[in-house]
Amino acid sequence: MIVNIIEETKKAIVAAIAGTDDVLTSVRNAIKNQVTGALTDVSDMTTTGMDAVVAVVTGGMESVGEVGQSLTDVTKNVVGGAIIGVADVGGDITGAIKRVAGGAVGSAVKLGEDVGTTAVSAVVGVIDAAETVGVETTDAVRAAVVGVIQAADEAGEEVGQSVRDALLATAALPKDIVEKVIKGSE
Repeated sequence: MIVNIIEETKKAIVAAIAGTDDVLTSVRNAIKNQVTGALTDVSDMTTTGMDAVVAVVTGGMESVGEVGQSLTDVTKNVVGGAIIGVADVGGDITGAIKRVAGGAVGSAVKLGEDVGTTAVSAVVGVIDAAETVGVETTDAVRAAVVGVIQAADEAGEEVGQSVRDALLATAALPKDIVEKVIKGSE
């Protein structure tokens, strides 16, 4: 099932960006639609549902070569679209934020991409989506940072440290929240 969702997502993104001028909005909308479709087809919204959402994120991240945009922009829009999709079907948004942000980092590791930059983009995408779906920014950032750090730590100590360093060095993120989460994760 997961492999099928990944492949369907890649195809949906390629179809969505064909002939459009606003590629990133098309990516975001395609991801949102894939998430809502996947969650509608899944009876267990907790485990299986979140696995399906992460599979959609994986497909979106793997489609970066087809999109013709930077991984940074694609990550932000994939993550944002996934969060909005979960909100649209009434899922656990905070839990989804953690899993989606972590899924983006896991995909970057598999693709051999810059994991620190991907982690920052995932958190920025979460912030944008949180405002759209009415989730408190502090809670969203906290969940996203926990998710990206956990995923990075799974890839290795060096990857985990590079993600922590990238998160702390980024002015676009609320440093106080990032620091609190990082101190709590060490």
